[in-house]
Amino acid sequence: MTLTRLATLALAATALGACGGTAIPGPDAATPTAQPPSVTVASDEATGLVTPWGLARLPDGSALVSERDTGRIVNVAADGSLTEMARIAETVPGGEGGLLGIALDPSGAWLYAYVTTADDNRVIRMTLADPEGSREEILTGIPKAPTHNGGRLAFGPDGMLYVATGDTQVGELAQDLNSLAGKILRIDPEGGVPDDNPFPDSPVWSLGHRNVQGLAFDSRGRLWATEFGEKNADELNLIVAGGNYGWPLHEGVAGAGGYIDPQAQWSPTSLASPSGLAIVDDVAYVASLRGEVLWQVPLVGDRAGAPLALDLGDLGRLRTVEALPDGSLWLTTSNTDGRGDPRPADDRILVLTLSA
Repeated sequence: MTLTRLATLALAATALGACGGTAIPGPDAATPTAQPPSVTVASDEATGLVTPWGLARLPDGSALVSERDTGRIVNVAADGSLTEMARIAETVPGGEGGLLGIALDPSGAWLYAYVTTADDNRVIRMTLADPEGSREEILTGIPKAPTHNGGRLAFGPDGMLYVATGDTQVGELAQDLNSLAGKILRIDPEGGVPDDNPFPDSPVWSLGHRNVQGLAFDSRGRLWATEFGEKNADELNLIVAGGNYGWPLHEGVAGAGGYIDPQAQWSPTSLASPSGLAIVDDVAYVASLRGEVLWQVPLVGDRAGAPLALDLGDLGRLRTVEALPDGSLWLTTSNTDGRGDPRPADDRILVLTLSA
């Protein structure tokens, strides 16, 4: 670690010390214009899953779930029954790697998956009509490691696919535009680089990320992302094209020129370890692993309000949260991932209802 980085992190730690171990807003925090909705656990949608990671809702009311350590994509029927839809044979699970995020394209014809293989992390796609048939490689060569693999996929309102990657524990790669590590990438559905990406002929949309596992769009079509910190601060960031979010030079709010500060942060990182992200009516919901709570963060204009920890009972580690068309949320636990304490029937998908 360089002296410059040590000095930077020391200054950040001093600034964060006053927070007293609580979630705090970013600079110029927003004041919500209305009370955020209350959230309650309505039911179990499914039980008995193994390390669920990605979640994609289908038009018929069922859903697809990826299991990190088995390489399976499982169909969750409306009655909660589970059926294996496909098995991604090239998956090589280990540590935080395996079969990670999935996303359904806007046409509903293709399912995309982020997979750790023997050689790399990559994005592949398969048709829903024949998921066990031939598969296409959309983006390959994303660095892999036992940890910090990123893995979240999300289609934006622009029809482009956004891909979250991790720094693979090599922080310098997050600042290297020649590396796909520590970035948010933007590609077209066939894997090409859109002409309006910020760096010519590059899939890089933003850089300077440590490990992004949550992506979601607000009502204005803007991208937000959750990011794991090292020890000082986990982050919720508003992503802009070409933005540099500072890692490994800065962690949390730093106020340094040329780098974009988070809109909200958690300090210390044991409060959150934020993974999945969903946005409903411009309120963000963040699933936290070490923190074992669902965080609610109102979004107002260009700012985030103070995060609120929701009391949903003893659910353990939380990995993924997805918004449904009816305004409810689906939330997955992650207690069978080797770091949790499995509860009866884990891992589960829970249905959450939102009410004023």
